[in-house]
Amino acid sequence: MLTATGIGSGLDIESLVTQLISAERSPVETRLVARESALTAELSGFGSLKSALSTFQDSISSLNKLSSFGQRTTTSSNTDAVVASANSTAASGSYSLSVSQLASSHSLASTGYASTSDLVGTGTLTIRFGSTDYTSPDPGPESYDGFTVNPEKGTATITIDSENNTLTGVRDAINGAKIGVTAVIVNDESGYRLLIGSDDGGEKNSLEISVTDTGDSNDLDSAGLSALSFNGSATNLAQTVAARDALFTVNGLSIRSSENRASGVIEGLDITLKDVTGTSPVTVTVAQDREAVKSAIQSFVSGYNNYISTVNSLTAYDPETGVAGPLQGDFSARSIASQVRRAITDSAEGFGGSFSSLSELGITTDGDGKLAINSSRFDAALENAFDDIVGVFAAVGRPSDGTIKYITSTAATAVASHDIDITQMATRGQLTASPSFFPLNIDSENNSLVLSVNGVTSSEILLTQGNYASGAELADELQARINGDTALVNAGALVSVQFVNDHFEITSNNYGSFSTIEVLSVDTNTTAQLGFSTGAGVAGIDVAGTIGGVAASGSGQTLKGAVGSKAEGLQLLIADGSTGPRGAVDFSRGIAYQLNTLITSFLATDGLLDSRTEGIQSRIEGIGDQKEVLDRKMEALEIRYRNQFNALDSLLAQLQTTSDFLTQQLASLPGSGQLLNKNN
Repeated sequence: MLTATGIGSGLDIESLVTQLISAERSPVETRLVARESALTAELSGFGSLKSALSTFQDSISSLNKLSSFGQRTTTSSNTDAVVASANSTAASGSYSLSVSQLASSHSLASTGYASTSDLVGTGTLTIRFGSTDYTSPDPGPESYDGFTVNPEKGTATITIDSENNTLTGVRDAINGAKIGVTAVIVNDESGYRLLIGSDDGGEKNSLEISVTDTGDSNDLDSAGLSALSFNGSATNLAQTVAARDALFTVNGLSIRSSENRASGVIEGLDITLKDVTGTSPVTVTVAQDREAVKSAIQSFVSGYNNYISTVNSLTAYDPETGVAGPLQGDFSARSIASQVRRAITDSAEGFGGSFSSLSELGITTDGDGKLAINSSRFDAALENAFDDIVGVFAAVGRPSDGTIKYITSTAATAVASHDIDITQMATRGQLTASPSFFPLNIDSENNSLVLSVNGVTSSEILLTQGNYASGAELADELQARINGDTALVNAGALVSVQFVNDHFEITSNNYGSFSTIEVLSVDTNTTAQLGFSTGAGVAGIDVAGTIGGVAASGSGQTLKGAVGSKAEGLQLLIADGSTGPRGAVDFSRGIAYQLNTLITSFLATDGLLDSRTEGIQSRIEGIGDQKEVLDRKMEALEIRYRNQFNALDSLLAQLQTTSDFLTQQLASLPGSGQLLNKNN
């Protein structure tokens, strides 16, 4: 019941309006607030679910990679002398190593200068890598008896002019060329000396430095830029460290290496030599890294259990308190939980190994839906069938032909056995040229050419002038010069050069149809004497064949299943072997792969979770709109009430005035007092 007190008309209009508006607003507003609160809790619940799924997916990532199952551990009986690391291709076993000599890098030093700003000279420095037959003055007698270029290393020519002809400038120019040589300035008793060293060790990586001295036009004296010469004609630099190979044995087999690291001696094993071993060989042991796989699986189990705890909390209902989780009874939450649970308990698709499900590995679910590991069964699986564990978790392709390598697949790749038939092996681009005769003299009329390798144009390639006794010697020079070109090096467009059956063969290091060699320009006598003329060689071709009976697409040595076929997305490396039927690749999808794909679909921008959260957010925004409508409605209603009550107040005031007037008039009538007394 509404009541009001006051003066004038007796109406408390403010209180009346406030109470009426509150009575109108309260039930609608309460309903909207309750709905908004419920939707906000639901939105927060989906946010928690999304976060839990994302965290669980992170715990799956390592099990979804083939590399995680191919890790190896290595141990050394003497880590001060030999250490090693291994990749997935290394076979388990033990190896005995004895080291008799460590590799060293060639180092040369200039004479002393008074300061780092002293002028050295101008001209060019041509630096080549190769084997040097040199005896230093200590023990002497000094002799430089020959140099054989290393065709695997590029040759570089560095210009020294008035802008960089100080000791500091020459140092920076050498380092700026980035050719595998490092120059430093050392201050000893004789002054500031330029120390030039090969970045790589080994006898084939010693340095030959030839100088064209434009200062005094004498390329051999010890004055000017020629003070930095070290070649068969002038040894003005002092050899401080000779280039040496590392010498060691593996299980009694003698090995020579240009560096104190050997990565190709034993497949998959990277050996680092640190010291000579004397009479005590070092034992290096390689084993499968089972602990890394075990740890990854345990992380996966822990990640799943944390996810389940979140799901249980979000969907729970407590009958005693009547409190429900924000997603209790939600269809989407139940659907996601059901699909993830089914993926966990399903078997790996198409895998025919020793086991194909988590339960067979000793990983089962408990009453709360969480995973538990039976340690004895799990450890037995790791011990007895380690190589099969990968198929339980990851997407795996297993070619029956050992020379074919599985690269990757996609969600479109069908779980099946896909037959492989190769109709064409990949080749590399090649250009040939037949020189006129040997020995051949290289001079200013035949030492220049410009090439295009894999579509990349070189700078002018200048061969070292001199007499070449054989095609093999000049082939080494060609390869070193081409592979020393900055533009080609930066693009990875490298080549190999051989002299075979009286002709040069320049071959791209890359395979496929983009692999090309072309001569763009030559010197005056290059064609007549070396056989190189402008024009393109034979382009490489891509691998070709079928996967699953359907023509696949080739790129270099990679063969990829055709779009729309069962092998779509399957990529294989065909590096060796011949054409014809090459067996089959058995493709399977493990549990981690399936889970990762499933969770990715849930978390996708247009996935189920985003769809639900966008819908809830839209409804929350709709409630906000309804609140604004309610506010506007109440404002209008308040104005109407105030107008009505103000009108009523005015009417009551008028009635009160009339009442007072009548009372006064009646009181003034004759006899009104007697009448009033009689009535009293």
